[in-house]
Amino acid sequence: MAIFAKRALLSTGWANNLRVEIEGGRIAALHAETSAQTDDVSVDTLLPALANLHSHAFQRAMAGMTEYRMAGRDSFWTWRDLMYRFTTHLTPDQIQKIASLVYMEMQEAGYASVGEFHYLHHQPDGSPYDRLAELSDRIMAAAVETRIGLTHLPVLYSYAGVGKKPLETGQARFGNDVDRFCMLVDQAKDALGNLPEDCRVGIAPHSLRATCSGDLARVLATHGEGPVHIHIAEQPKEVSEVMAGLGARPVEWLLDNVHVDANWCLIHATHMTEDETQAMAASGAVAGLCPVTEANLGDGPFNGPTFLNAGGSFGVGSDSNVLISLTEELRTLEYSQRLRDLARNVMVVGEGSVGQTLYCGAAKGGAQALGRDAGVIAKGKLADLIAIDCQNPALCALTSEQLFDGLVFSAKDEVVTDVWSAGRHQVRGGRHVARDQIVSNYQRTMADLLAKL
Repeated sequence: MAIFAKRALLSTGWANNLRVEIEGGRIAALHAETSAQTDDVSVDTLLPALANLHSHAFQRAMAGMTEYRMAGRDSFWTWRDLMYRFTTHLTPDQIQKIASLVYMEMQEAGYASVGEFHYLHHQPDGSPYDRLAELSDRIMAAAVETRIGLTHLPVLYSYAGVGKKPLETGQARFGNDVDRFCMLVDQAKDALGNLPEDCRVGIAPHSLRATCSGDLARVLATHGEGPVHIHIAEQPKEVSEVMAGLGARPVEWLLDNVHVDANWCLIHATHMTEDETQAMAASGAVAGLCPVTEANLGDGPFNGPTFLNAGGSFGVGSDSNVLISLTEELRTLEYSQRLRDLARNVMVVGEGSVGQTLYCGAAKGGAQALGRDAGVIAKGKLADLIAIDCQNPALCALTSEQLFDGLVFSAKDEVVTDVWSAGRHQVRGGRHVARDQIVSNYQRTMADLLAKL
């Protein structure tokens, strides 16, 4: 198959009248200054598609249910208690139907792939399903239905806090010791045979709160190569707890005690010192930023300027999925920096387009975090591609040099016309090809779920 674009951003810069030939899910050839052929898919402007590097799919079903202020002070921790109670009612089939909707919405927003940070493993009372990886199978089934590029990240969640605190009742569905976790990961890897070849399985030690140094070392020793994601330094209370229990701040402790490299993605990394920020950038790890969720939960802003100036890599994710919007994640990232620093055009090194820095940086960093050979349009790369309509009123007055600034700061996701996930053309004319069935299934699922809440 082939795509013909009036304009496309290649790894070498803008190209006009470009034909992109795709074979086996990868870009086989690029021909600039040419014309469309009969069977080509013709689009306006072609860009590398982003990876959504951090998702808890099931939380999408809670969107709008936690914004009522209760007595006292609401926080991340009160939100977490509500989330725990919500999870006790979810069935495997409901989890699959919710994930299908989430992945469809991600693709319609312009994401070609997703990192599913999956910690919902067991039955409501904590007992395992007959097949330990039952709920991982359901996530993979949603990826098959939507044909999104999946990096599945089973989560090791063993403790309620630093010092091996026993799991709380609401965490029963999450818990595994190292041996059972490794069995679960092996089952998930075996199930990859049912997915497209670009899909991957990594691991996700949940946090320094939910594991311990010995368990972390054992899991990393068995994992080998591939993505490793971890929640780190999301909340001040988390930082205080880790300092009290481990004698160092979370990012500081991790970098001093574990070999962190380009396979790692440190999710949130919100509360860091300048030294931690520079050291994290030097490690090669990706900062997994979730600006919409971080704002929704009151986490605080990332230390963006220091990280970028130190050469750090970053990507974005929708985390709680309270709102799935590629453009909103990127603009919220920049706006969080502006509000903190009382300045404009913060997330760029030196001079240049903030929008392009955000978009292209997130494209490359997200691909790295998910272990996908993508993030740029170049021969041999996975065909993770997005087409946008530059005749849309939000973009029609802009030059190529202004396009990313318009896309990030002025446009809505409605400018997305087409999305390919490793060459799979799943969004056409702004709609996912399986939208109607997926939405219908989700609506029935939510009616059944709400009847039990």
